[in-house]
Amino acid sequence: MDYKVNSVSDNSVFVETESYRRLLEALEVIRECRGNILHVVGAPGTGKSANLYRGIQEVGLDVYEVPCNLESADVDADYVFRHLLDEMKAELGADNRGDLYRKLAEFDAVVFADRFHDSHDFSEFTGFSQWTATAGSETLKFYLKCILEYIRNRGAFGNMNIIFQTAWRFYLRGKKLDIFTDIPILSSVLFHTLRIPFKAVRIDYTVTETLNIIRAHSGADEEEIRRYIELYGCRPRTVLEKMRSC
Repeated sequence: MDYKVNSVSDNSVFVETESYRRLLEALEVIRECRGNILHVVGAPGTGKSANLYRGIQEVGLDVYEVPCNLESADVDADYVFRHLLDEMKAELGADNRGDLYRKLAEFDAVVFADRFHDSHDFSEFTGFSQWTATAGSETLKFYLKCILEYIRNRGAFGNMNIIFQTAWRFYLRGKKLDIFTDIPILSSVLFHTLRIPFKAVRIDYTVTETLNIIRAHSGADEEEIRRYIELYGCRPRTVLEKMRSC
């Protein structure tokens, strides 16, 4: 399967970090057993996609990446839920929901990442993240429907591995933040709470790791890079975007 990486550049230049090594360990577990749910979290601009897709390829997982190709953002939760199931059944040639879950269990993992969240970046369709930006309370309704579906089909899901590229984003004073990473104390509590029922890996970097990543993609000198890191934090994709826009 070809992977779309939602980043400034493609995944051909990759710098390994401690976060990536933790992610590889989690993916190795997924390769060996079933019934895992892995959340990959990180602030906007840290490169969750680049790390996740690189890890999937390195470990050699055969994955199915869930699509979300909505014709419009002006739809309700019931429609989005039905549409996702119908898209997957059509792609995998499944006759019904039970058949779909059996086919999904044939993969090493089912992945909710760029093709699900950001299909609008590389197609004419509306992605899930665009829908949630305007859906309001329908977003909560959608998540509740997913939880209920999981409870009703616990046995079928126990035969699968699921990987979520997880973000809960909001804007504060014009800045895009993530609730699992950007709020002191609360983010740490929420992330460790997430790790109680699930596996979870946070993509974050030290200043030195951020410098190394940016050097691999840019000819800028260290002093200039450090100035941008002070402004935008240890978010390589964001820093590179800002540097290249100047």
